[in-house]
Amino acid sequence: MAGAPIGSGAGQASGPRGRWLSRKWAMLRWVSPLLLVALWQLGSAVNVVPDDVLPAPSLIADAGLELVRNGQLVDALQVSGIRVIEGLALGSVIGLALGAAVGLSRWLEATVDPPMQMIRALPHLGLIPLFIVWFGIGELPKVLLVALGVLFPLYLNCFSAIRQVDPKLIETAQVLGFSFWQRLGRIIVPSAAPQVLVGVRQSLAIAWLTLIVAEQINADKGIGFLINNARDFLRIDVIIFGLTVYALLGIVTDAIVRLIEHRALRHRH
Repeated sequence: MAGAPIGSGAGQASGPRGRWLSRKWAMLRWVSPLLLVALWQLGSAVNVVPDDVLPAPSLIADAGLELVRNGQLVDALQVSGIRVIEGLALGSVIGLALGAAVGLSRWLEATVDPPMQMIRALPHLGLIPLFIVWFGIGELPKVLLVALGVLFPLYLNCFSAIRQVDPKLIETAQVLGFSFWQRLGRIIVPSAAPQVLVGVRQSLAIAWLTLIVAEQINADKGIGFLINNARDFLRIDVIIFGLTVYALLGIVTDAIVRLIEHRALRHRH
């Protein structure tokens, strides 16, 4: 008798009522942000929030439309997007390769992991002056900063995921005569994939955060350039719009990875 209510509740949660509740909660998640924007707009309308400190959402939207119409936003998105893609690709290759190698080898863990942890302890954004001295003020230091920020979440998650693979599965594969590459492709990669994808999501967030700072290095193109240019002309509306674009790009790319994660790991559900 004690288990009946729980079972019936679980059945309802997975049925039409459960789906309706899920949609209801999803809609409620939008209420508080929209309410905050409405209060912000109202505060600007009654001069509680001065426009020279924090412009109204309508003014920020107008600034964004202006950037869209004159083509500056599209050009900036292309440049910033390429920087993130290049940095993400470079950091992902290095991070996943090192994470897999250290995860599969105790010897590499003893020799490679200590210096990696030492480098990880350094604030990578604090290396900007050194990167300028080494690589100048062109595109290379921006891409390398993004790559450095991306590298460590993927390295740590890949290393940890491989070490958490069920040893019984590995032993079973050895008994069945699986080669190293068969064990890697059929057991290790599928088992490690969920945590590695978490690392990808963390890396994307760090990539956009790093780009915000990296594009302050004498940028003449990109979203950071728009923000710097707006600062010189005291266009607070453009500055806030540029920061909003960074945030939206982070949310969109995270949603894409979550969709890939859901589809790639649907067999687990």
